[in-house]
Amino acid sequence: MAKVTGLDGIVAAETDIGHVDGENGYLIYRGYWAKELAVHYEYEEIAHLLWMGKLPDASEKQQFTARLASSRELPLTVRRLLDNIPREMPIMSVLQTAIAMLSGEFSWPPTLEQAISLTAVIPTIIAYSYRTQLGLAPIEPDNQLSHTANYLYMLTGKQPEPAHVKALNAYLILGMEHGMNASTFAARVVLSTQSDMASAVSAAVGAMKGPLHGGAPTEVIAMLDAIGSKEHAEAWIRQALERGDRLMGFGHRIYKTSDPRAEALRHVTEALSSNDPWFDLAIHVEKTAIALLEEYKPGRRLYTNVEFFAASIMRAIALPSELFTPTFTAARVVGWSAHLLEQAQVNRIFRPQSVYTGPMPE
Repeated sequence: MAKVTGLDGIVAAETDIGHVDGENGYLIYRGYWAKELAVHYEYEEIAHLLWMGKLPDASEKQQFTARLASSRELPLTVRRLLDNIPREMPIMSVLQTAIAMLSGEFSWPPTLEQAISLTAVIPTIIAYSYRTQLGLAPIEPDNQLSHTANYLYMLTGKQPEPAHVKALNAYLILGMEHGMNASTFAARVVLSTQSDMASAVSAAVGAMKGPLHGGAPTEVIAMLDAIGSKEHAEAWIRQALERGDRLMGFGHRIYKTSDPRAEALRHVTEALSSNDPWFDLAIHVEKTAIALLEEYKPGRRLYTNVEFFAASIMRAIALPSELFTPTFTAARVVGWSAHLLEQAQVNRIFRPQSVYTGPMPE
């Protein structure tokens, strides 16, 4: 008998939240193209869409943005934890621990207020931990700033560049939801036991820590750094392909056509390329690489994936590599919590079967 592993192709739930179609290159959030949402809307508006099923009008947006901003401050218990946790502990592990600590304040069933609270406080935990590890004083949230701008502000203590806020906002929106991925499944499994939302999100963070899921675009940044300038791009890429090296940021396990998340980030990057040399380099490298991949590997359908443009954004805003996966997590918590609210409405504990392959007693 063939080994049964991975649950590939197994349907675990019905959902109204998001749809991924890798063959056709579709990523849909509640009936909207995610790539369009990322270009034209702000983080708060898409969180509202995923949680409440509709985009907010102007009044709803203002009220909802205020609700999210008012929940950014760290609870005293979490602040004490972060002040005393070993500085060498990876930020994803710190984040998982801090979220688990909040579980005492949460109860079944999950609520929208719980989702708002977790989503608002996670960037604060990340920024507080990062600055503490560097021996820097933490920066308190600025509730006059948007969710994305405030995150950058808490990391640096400086008002962020509008171009950087726009680029990171698009990335965070595209990171919010991606179907029944490993971390979303982990969260729904935990909540299905009637555990609390914080425990379920902590489990999701544990899954996100794994390099096969929440891996950072570090290697793409290394490639862009090695290329260095537009005039070196073609020669560098040709040499890499002739050595048989893989071009980082191209090809995707799910998407067999253009990654819709990459399309949206390309649009944002192109619009901002005149304002930042790294965006300009990334656009040129992508065009050069696509042409050379078709020349060297015709018919392979190797298109740009989301990590390529995520890397250009992370490099442009000078986000250090240890914050890549935590930042991805700060985006995905909206999708996780939307799935948890959905799971609670039709809850049944997940209890799949396994096939016993061991020996039988004599």
